[in-house]
Amino acid sequence: MASSRKSPKNSTLLARATAAVKRHVQRGDHLVAGLSGGIDSVVLLDLLCRASRGSGFTLSAVHVNHQINPSANAWAKFCRALCRDHAIPLTVKKVEVKKGDSLEAAARAARYAVYAGVKCAAIALAHNQDDQVETLLLQLLRGSGVKGASAMPEFRIEKPVLLRPLLDVPRSEIAAYARARKLEWIEDDSNADTAFDRNFLRHRLLPVIAERYPAYRQTLSRASRHFAEAAELLDACAVADAGDTEDTLDLARLDGLSAARVKNALRHFLSQHGVLMPNARRIDEFARQLMRADATANLRLKAGGHDLRSYAGRLHVVPASRKAVPSLECVPWRGEQRLLLAPFDGMLVMTPKRGKGISLAKIAGKKLMVRERQGGERLRLDASRPSRTLKNLWQEACTPQWLRDGSPLLFAGNDLVYVAGLGVDAAFRAGAGEAGVEPAWHPNPR
Repeated sequence: MASSRKSPKNSTLLARATAAVKRHVQRGDHLVAGLSGGIDSVVLLDLLCRASRGSGFTLSAVHVNHQINPSANAWAKFCRALCRDHAIPLTVKKVEVKKGDSLEAAARAARYAVYAGVKCAAIALAHNQDDQVETLLLQLLRGSGVKGASAMPEFRIEKPVLLRPLLDVPRSEIAAYARARKLEWIEDDSNADTAFDRNFLRHRLLPVIAERYPAYRQTLSRASRHFAEAAELLDACAVADAGDTEDTLDLARLDGLSAARVKNALRHFLSQHGVLMPNARRIDEFARQLMRADATANLRLKAGGHDLRSYAGRLHVVPASRKAVPSLECVPWRGEQRLLLAPFDGMLVMTPKRGKGISLAKIAGKKLMVRERQGGERLRLDASRPSRTLKNLWQEACTPQWLRDGSPLLFAGNDLVYVAGLGVDAAFRAGAGEAGVEPAWHPNPR
């Protein structure tokens, strides 16, 4: 366990870590340290403990047990003992790591999913200057673009919010601090396995680079920051070219742009929607098709578990796993405020309202059922006009086909009362002051 023996008060590493924390953490904030039990995270925890004294922020830790290494439970036990000695609250989370092409990437995804669920001002991670350099080289060797080669930021505001106080500190300084403080840590035997790309760089390639370029850490870290600045400029260019792409991408805004700017706008759009970035060849092909498409085109492109689909001149991101609703028996509604509709992959929420939504009096005593569209249904949204087919109403509302297929319909007997995405039939609307329920369709997020 960590020694209680104090390092000199003017410790350079402590001062640098404290300064990094003060730049981003305010009095009253709660900081959570990501604790693996390895030397980097143990040093970070020790530094944060010292920095928290009189600083006004509170500190706890989280340990993610990936259940991969046979010693994983022993590591969790070590972290519990370490935090108990420091009087720091610790949360231990077990995760299931999905098997795939990259065990490292899958473990990272599982770990960051845990971090995203932790309530705090920020998760403090022990990434250091060597990690920064290794990440840059790995991305370059994989053919990543400017964004992929960008530096890890000291502070990341996207969820989970991340703080990296040791990002400009070489691993050698961290090891020296651990020895001076007589800290104890665990050694992950997989860190020596050069079958992993990062370990190959760390143990085989970087020592050779250091022989000729001893300052490579500083210079490559600087290059990574340059990439980050370039990526920021490219994002600004994408926003200027494509506008707000939070929901959809307006294809008309791509008219007249060069192929490079179209690809940049497309990458930004995909990134905004959390789509796994396709390789350069597919991005080239996507851009080529987008540049040739007009407002009437119905494109369907596959990208990272999603479909990119165009409708009415706008590009949408649609989960590829979302299938057309299968034929199903009617689902009864018995007055529940929340009706889970598994075949539609969502929930229908009925909120009691006065003078809004469906009139309770007009559906009283009737058999209420939810089912899928079968064709030919009609709805009267305007009391002064005749009913119209759902197809016409959806076309007028510019609703894409894939959203129509997933919309539940509520019937009272043989009468269509409500269609998700369109509204309540005029004949069944609650009048002023009348008791009613306001329906709202909530498809499951992807």
